[in-house]
Amino acid sequence: MVNEKRLVNSFMELVKIDSVSREEATVAEYLITKLKKIGLEVEVDNAGKKVKSTSGNIIARFKGNRNNIPAILFSAHMDTVSPGRSIQPVLKDGKIFSAGDTILGGDDKAGIAIILETLHLITENNILSGDIEIVFTICEEVGLLGAKNLDLSKLKAKMGFILDSEGDPGEIIVSAPFHNAIEFTFLGKAAHSGAVPEKGINAIQVSGYALSRMQLGRIDKETTSNIGTISGGKATNIVPDKVVLKGEVRSRNEEKLEFQTAELIRICEKTAREFKAKVEIKVNREYDGYNFSEKKEIIKTALLAANKIQLTSVFDASGGGSDVNVLNKKGLTSVDLGIGMKNVHTVDEYIHVKNLIKSTEYLVSLIQTVASGDI
Repeated sequence: MVNEKRLVNSFMELVKIDSVSREEATVAEYLITKLKKIGLEVEVDNAGKKVKSTSGNIIARFKGNRNNIPAILFSAHMDTVSPGRSIQPVLKDGKIFSAGDTILGGDDKAGIAIILETLHLITENNILSGDIEIVFTICEEVGLLGAKNLDLSKLKAKMGFILDSEGDPGEIIVSAPFHNAIEFTFLGKAAHSGAVPEKGINAIQVSGYALSRMQLGRIDKETTSNIGTISGGKATNIVPDKVVLKGEVRSRNEEKLEFQTAELIRICEKTAREFKAKVEIKVNREYDGYNFSEKKEIIKTALLAANKIQLTSVFDASGGGSDVNVLNKKGLTSVDLGIGMKNVHTVDEYIHVKNLIKSTEYLVSLIQTVASGDI
């Protein structure tokens, strides 16, 4: 049923279009043309203006051929990470790679290509379906900004399937973390390091002591903690009076997230007092997590659709966030699906053609399962 040649060509065309975060306009124009040609109603929202991108989110609507069926959403993001310019895809032995000096961009243009092929199939074969809504977001890679600025009042769907996981087709992400971003600004006292160092308070030293006391990395199976950047100091002959540490805490358990965040704060405040320094602290909730049981309707739907095409289902928990986290927080129940992209965000990225095909078959099965009313 899947047109392999069209699917592969679509994916390879997509990855050749530069669309690093905040520069999605060209790929958006390409997709708008494709979606309208298939027969969808298309609009672009104003999220781009809010986050300084060249495009907004694409929202497209496919009118189903059966009434009284719940609308469902399929989504993927248009932006890619760097190095993501002038990508040259290479097809060899059933796999698609980049030429080796860039990423491939399967994250997440594989998801987009799969959705496009699914739309072709349901129109060409008059497959039974309710209404389908498509959202292609911007700026996912730089903080889920497109999803955060998506107006859900524009959508009817109450169930969303996002194609943005490295797992093989059949993987269902049933749990993803809460995420706090943290910034610690240590304030010491400047002084000449050769003449009167004793008059200064070395903010780098203070932050170093604080770092030595922190538990970082893997805290437990649900929780991680990291300090990712350090900046400060002006010159080697000045006792530094300011250092900024930026980091994060993630956990699929919100209580653990807040405990670990509070522990880092306690350590920094205690260390600053000991050195008679000060510390300013900012904590920002980047996104909320979610935890779904097998009894949840969206999970039962995903399982049944996989079973109908003899696709092995696997439940997995993620350590990272995606547009799914944002959509769930906003009230649109969503899950992330594995599409088989590998080594994403590296020049070694690749995807098997068979995974593009299997994922397309899975989306068609999801549409048919919802339309059948079997859940």
